[in-house]
Amino acid sequence: MPDFLTTKEVAALLRIKERKVYELVAENAIPVSRVTGKLIFPRALVEAWVRRRVDYGGGAESLAPRPAVIAGSHDPLLDWALRESGSELATFFDGSLDGLARVAAGKAVGAGLHVYEPEAEPTGNGEGGDWNLGTLRQAAPGLPLVLLAWAWRTQGLVLPPGNPKGIGGLADLAGLTLVPRQKGAGSTLLLGHLLERAGTALSALGLLQPPARNEADVALAVAEGKADAGFAVETVARQYRLDFLPLFRERYDLALWRRDVFEPPVQKLLAFCRSGAFTTRAAELGGYDLTGHGEVRYNGP
Repeated sequence: MPDFLTTKEVAALLRIKERKVYELVAENAIPVSRVTGKLIFPRALVEAWVRRRVDYGGGAESLAPRPAVIAGSHDPLLDWALRESGSELATFFDGSLDGLARVAAGKAVGAGLHVYEPEAEPTGNGEGGDWNLGTLRQAAPGLPLVLLAWAWRTQGLVLPPGNPKGIGGLADLAGLTLVPRQKGAGSTLLLGHLLERAGTALSALGLLQPPARNEADVALAVAEGKADAGFAVETVARQYRLDFLPLFRERYDLALWRRDVFEPPVQKLLAFCRSGAFTTRAAELGGYDLTGHGEVRYNGP
């Protein structure tokens, strides 16, 4: 099955009638997205939703210890802090939805998320709203997870030095080559919304293959001349000395198992993030606003 399922495909996967799928959606009981005006179901989250109802019957907190891994969306500042803090937490960055599915399945202690939720967006630039919250509640209902604010980030177009194609917005990408991200990446979801606003679609652009798996890979492809533009955070454009066209301000959060928050690996990370070295590095990287960093945005049952 594809990574994103229709109502009919979900019914076939669960071996139920389509009417029952619509009932689950109405009850907010199954992971679903309405980003295209239709009901789209991330397959990884649906499968994790099913597994939870078998594996977690005895209580989520009684599960065996989870791997000391942070999954989800790649963030340069988080990647650096995990190393410099001595947390000994490994990383497996493969997109927000993949990371959330891994956390829900007990395959990681936490995941970085930046999932755009248009129904909660109060302003044109994305500031405020319930970034990540609705997705987390749908993907992990009843699980003892905590959502910690990490940072506001600036997303936009990464361009070659001097912007030789004169790109001034998404509409100018027509006929050019873009570095895409993998399905399930928060950047892919956000870019899809922005392109829809601009009256175009990701499939209408020339897409470099294979997709970039993280932010740095986007910038590297542009720096090497393999693509005319990429969609990524401002900091990687700075790191590779590329031009940057800001388009959106997004929230990046950390979803963590509550029990693991109090274990030494995560505690080392959180303590380091309260240091001057952390705030200095965020300023050096650029494109970060640490307002509210560390606040608890959600505390599951």
